[in-house]
Amino acid sequence: MVEGVSSESVAVSEKDPYRDTWVRYLGYANEVGESFRALVPVAAVWATYGVSMAYVTADAVHKGRRAAEVCPVDGDGVGEGHRGRVAAAVADTFVWQALASVAIPGFTINRLCAGSLLLLSYTTRWPVPVRKWVTTAVGLAAIPVIITPIDRSVDYLMDSTLRKLYHYEGKSHKA
Repeated sequence: MVEGVSSESVAVSEKDPYRDTWVRYLGYANEVGESFRALVPVAAVWATYGVSMAYVTADAVHKGRRAAEVCPVDGDGVGEGHRGRVAAAVADTFVWQALASVAIPGFTINRLCAGSLLLLSYTTRWPVPVRKWVTTAVGLAAIPVIITPIDRSVDYLMDSTLRKLYHYEGKSHKA
């Protein structure tokens, strides 16, 4: 994760509940909300962002706790660089998840659905409810397609910027 802490030492043999279980899908709640934006009240869409941000925060706290367990401590209870390593783990996870699970895919699905609804209004004579359902289906179908490219792009962005500040050593995020 951070200088002096190898990715092998941070990776424990147990399953990561935020990356390797169904809990991971909570990070995509806002994309589902954006897909349904044409059909549900805006408050319902914003509630899905709350679910996604709760997931992002929980994962960041979890990664911080894991980093704290791995970092050596001295007699005072804090080892050299301990706080920095924990802070880097929390910040890295939070920023990565906020970009890759919430901001970029949410914006992408929002614009895709808005564009498809507009396109359908110009190219079809379908009733508005049908166009809205088709737009929702387009948004839902796009979610699995956009995940990997966005994850990889965010990894590249962070490797090229923030991770250079805290000497990141390896990818902890699955593409």
